[in-house]
Amino acid sequence: MTQSLSPASGTDPHAPLLFFDSGVGGLTVLDAARKLLPDAPIVYAADFAGLPYGEKTEAEIGARVPALLGRLVERYRPRLITIACNTASTIALPQVRAALDLPVVGTVPAIKPASEISQSRAIGVLGTEATVRQPYVTNLAREFASDATIIRYGAPELVRAAEMKLRGEQPDPAIFDRAVAGLTSQERAVAIDTVVLACTHFPLVQEELAHAFGRPVTFVHGADGIARRIAWLTRDQAFVGNGLRFVATGPADGITPYLAALRARGFTSFESL
Repeated sequence: MTQSLSPASGTDPHAPLLFFDSGVGGLTVLDAARKLLPDAPIVYAADFAGLPYGEKTEAEIGARVPALLGRLVERYRPRLITIACNTASTIALPQVRAALDLPVVGTVPAIKPASEISQSRAIGVLGTEATVRQPYVTNLAREFASDATIIRYGAPELVRAAEMKLRGEQPDPAIFDRAVAGLTSQERAVAIDTVVLACTHFPLVQEELAHAFGRPVTFVHGADGIARRIAWLTRDQAFVGNGLRFVATGPADGITPYLAALRARGFTSFESL
């Protein structure tokens, strides 16, 4: 994608903040951002037609995400984009920033804050399969947790479980047991005291994961840090509108199972892309 797209003026108080994820996981980032920016107009885009990203190839994600965001920018003219998806960020963030002429905030595994609080120096990383295999994660570990043992596990079932929970369904508890076992069955995992939730979906099922661990562990994710970054980048800007719009790829009725959870968060407009 070679075109350069410009947003609505950064000083336009009606220009929304655009949040993008493969599904509803990015709502965890949006929740944190709204605590700091309660008056900001919001467009939240879910790529239901492409879900789950964690089982796609790097080439597929690298092509799909910039193209979709280009369409969203053309339609909604945001002042800032947040890619509220670890998989999309670790793979496609450079391409998106090269293609779009506006600020783009990414989401990366919270290894640095995890390293700052871990006492045992054994840190678990739960993410999608695509995220945990990325060199980006290795580089984060080398830079911020070089003295720690980093134990990774790709748990795609947790994405489906989080989506189920937001639809009001009850995920099978065995899903969480398998995810925890995937970490704790590995060598040196007995010492894990901190777990990075390296997928924005996973904080939605943090309570279930804590129960599956059966012992005290500290969960860390990046939502609060991302929210602070968004607030800093928009610190001198005015907001008018305070509307929350939800847009999704795929059939229009794909949004229907999520309506109760979305309306509880303040969404009032629902569209298909």
